[in-house]
Amino acid sequence: MEVLETDVLVVGAGPAGLTASALLARAGVKAIGITKYPGTADSPRAHITNQRTAEVLRDLGAEDRLRQNAMPHELMGTQIFATSFAGLELSRASAWGAGIDRVADYRRASPSPMCNISQHKLEPLILEAATRHGADIRFNNEFVDLAQDHDRVSARIVERTTGRESEIRCKYLIGADGGRSLVATKAGFEFDGSFNIGEAISVWLDADLTRYTRHRSGAIAFITPQASEIWMSIWPCVTPWTEWNPFFFRHGWAPGSTDEEVLKGYIREAIGDPSVPFKIKKISPWQVNHVVAKGYRRGRVFLAGDAAHRHSPANGLGSNTSVQDSYNLAWKLALVLSGKADESLLDSYNDERQPVGRKVIDRAMKSHTEIEPWSEAAGLRPSMSEQDAKDNIEQLFGPSEIGEKRRQALLAGVELMNYQFNAHGVELGQRYRGGAVASSEPFPEYRRDPELYFQPDTVPGSHLPHAWVRQHSGAISTLDACDYSRFTLIVGVAGKSWIDSAVTIASELDVPIKTAQIGLRQDFDDIDGEWIKIREVSDRGCLLVRPDRFIAWRSHDLPSDPTGALRQAMLSVLGRTPS
Repeated sequence: MEVLETDVLVVGAGPAGLTASALLARAGVKAIGITKYPGTADSPRAHITNQRTAEVLRDLGAEDRLRQNAMPHELMGTQIFATSFAGLELSRASAWGAGIDRVADYRRASPSPMCNISQHKLEPLILEAATRHGADIRFNNEFVDLAQDHDRVSARIVERTTGRESEIRCKYLIGADGGRSLVATKAGFEFDGSFNIGEAISVWLDADLTRYTRHRSGAIAFITPQASEIWMSIWPCVTPWTEWNPFFFRHGWAPGSTDEEVLKGYIREAIGDPSVPFKIKKISPWQVNHVVAKGYRRGRVFLAGDAAHRHSPANGLGSNTSVQDSYNLAWKLALVLSGKADESLLDSYNDERQPVGRKVIDRAMKSHTEIEPWSEAAGLRPSMSEQDAKDNIEQLFGPSEIGEKRRQALLAGVELMNYQFNAHGVELGQRYRGGAVASSEPFPEYRRDPELYFQPDTVPGSHLPHAWVRQHSGAISTLDACDYSRFTLIVGVAGKSWIDSAVTIASELDVPIKTAQIGLRQDFDDIDGEWIKIREVSDRGCLLVRPDRFIAWRSHDLPSDPTGALRQAMLSVLGRTPS
């Protein structure tokens, strides 16, 4: 049996696995990525891509390709609830920050607008970036077992086209093999929550619904047909406005029949226009889970993506959280493997990302239940008679006192669903506490609802705020002033002492530290004064930014020994003791 050796084995080539492979390759880490599948995703699956994930793709040099292949943010924003595409529209809302009251929040928060791109279109873009950086990704290679000891992990692999077995020995293994993770099972990971709380059926299809959608453009439509056994179908748009990936379920998560002829009946009901032809391309039953790994690390094995957290698709958080898991982990592995950080740095991956995973699964499940008040107000129940459905609609939109109360409840139900469709704080507002943050400075109190609104700050453990500054006559984000291959020390106009200290400490610790001087008439020119408003430190202070753009440490002013202060912060983050 062939035996291969590498530093990191990445099992899985979905959003988490591909991102990990791309980042490790760019960092020069010897790694192998494997997947049992012959290629990337063969159906749409996940599709909402939020700003934080778009920033990761921006860092990988893939954002332009993302924009070329995605439904842009300006087309995503109308959320409709209707009895069918051709039928009666019951409610409408602005989603994904497109409303006039939210658009500035989203534009101010990030250089990268969110977008709608199906997983089968997104994965090839990440694969392109990984290949460009020299990643070794092997398709048709199935992970079947592992064993680990104090020094390494040994994984048994089967090449599916030939049946040939091999062994890959690695220092660390990332299990990014999805919601039925064999890595998690073989490595003995434990989970909190409930498996298989329900089922749904996705149908990928071609149907030209331009006539019914272009004037109310959105990423998703919620269809609640009258007098049907289907309670609701949810229609993500794959390609405007001719390709769709709806999923169907009865009340709760009961899927109904998987028979193609039955599903065609559901589709006709949802379209509401018998003259519209459609073609089914794939039918995919799937389970709904509400679980998170109790720990993301067991020895030398890590979980990332759906292998670690599995939940309802509400809020569109699945693939986003997966990409961000890998963005947190890859730079830490690179530093440890190069001997520049202590192995304890890797514990911070669990400390930082596991609480995020727990919040994500809970938010997604809560969002799923928060549609119920709207549904109750709409009064559309499965298998109503046609007369009952007609009477229900007449009452809902009629002049009676009951109708008025129901309309008020309907609008309140739409407002509640902001926690699914405009949850900007959930998407961007992660805060970390752990070994990779060299401070226990308290986070500021939230001024607005922390799930609906993102509140930037520069407290260590928070993500670096975005602001546009100028460089060489062009606009650049403060995020672009940083570098995933190194730490970045952001200083102000009076930052020369910090710059000198960064040179000293980078040489002393053999860890690259980039400096970025941001201020009026500096290398990064804050000509609009936007950075000064949000940096929260003086011209003599500094921010130490990790490769993943989270702030590791800050100094509000210039201490008597800036070199000593920076040394202590870096040693703390790296888990090293002074020599």
